Amino acid sequence: MKKVISLFILVASFFSCNKDLVERPDNLIDKKVMAAIFYDISLLEAIRYQDPNSLYKNGVNPKTYIFKKYKIDSIQFAKSNAYYASDYREYKKMFDAVNDRLKKEKDVVDLINKKAEKKEAALKKAKGKKILDSINKVKKAKELKIKKEKDSISKSKKRKELKIKKIDSIKKAKKGKNLKLKK
Repeated sequence: MKKVISLFILVASFFSCNKDLVERPDNLIDKKVMAAIFYDISLLEAIRYQDPNSLYKNGVNPKTYIFKKYKIDSIQFAKSNAYYASDYREYKKMFDAVNDRLKKEKDVVDLINKKAEKKEAALKKAKGKKILDSINKVKKAKELKIKKEKDSISKSKKRKELKIKKIDSIKKAKKGKNLKLKK
């Protein structure tokens, strides 16, 4: 008798597991739409985590935003959520899909950020190069100016030397004439 009762309880519990724990609501939200809702909720939570006042500064209430966007009410959302949560495997698949979508979006944003960083680095490098080029131009201009000054100084020295040599040669010539005249 005990065996029959325990067998009956085991069979009854087995058949009760196959039965839905939560009844399907009349206005059930589609799985894809429900996954989109969870995605938007995740984004809103991330925004609120990053800057807690940003949503309220912009007049966005996350709950009412979701309800207005998907044209649902809180009761419909709660019943649909409870229905999908009763089958944890399907519920997990739904959240895995949301997680995959978030990862893809993150990868896209990371790629955009990397491109922006590369562009910014290239601009900084170009700007630095321009500054170095302008500094080099100034240095070269100073070097040229110094070189010109040195050249002009050396030219003036050479002119003076030439004048002195001319004067010396004139003096020698005069001395030579004077010596010839004296003889």
